[in-house]
Amino acid sequence: MSRFTLADLERIVAERAAAPPDASYTAKLLAAGPSRAAKKLGEEAVEAAIAAVEGDRAALVAEAADVLYHLLVVLRARDVALADVIAELERRTAQSGLAEKAARPRG
Repeated sequence: MSRFTLADLERIVAERAAAPPDASYTAKLLAAGPSRAAKKLGEEAVEAAIAAVEGDRAALVAEAADVLYHLLVVLRARDVALADVIAELERRTAQSGLAEKAARPRG
C-alpha cells in the first residue's frame, strides 16, 4: 500500500506552481487563471463519470487521479488549503447525511 497522500500531492502542486509556465504543466494551468484550471477539472470529472458508467476500472482509476490533481490545482488557484476541505468533510461526517437533511428547516 502506498503512503502517498493528497497532502503530498498538494505539496507537489505548490512546488510546481512556483516553476516557470514553460517548465511545468501546473504552472501553465495556474498562469492561465482559475477558470482554465476549473474547466480542466470539469473535463476530467466527466471522463471519470463516463469510465464509471462504462465499468472501465483502469480508466476510472486514471481519471480519478486526474480529478484529484486538477481539484488541487483549482484549490491552489483560489488559495484554498486542502486542510480546509478536509475540515469541512470532517464536519459533515459528524452525522449521517440523512440525519443532516432531516434537520434542515423546511421552507
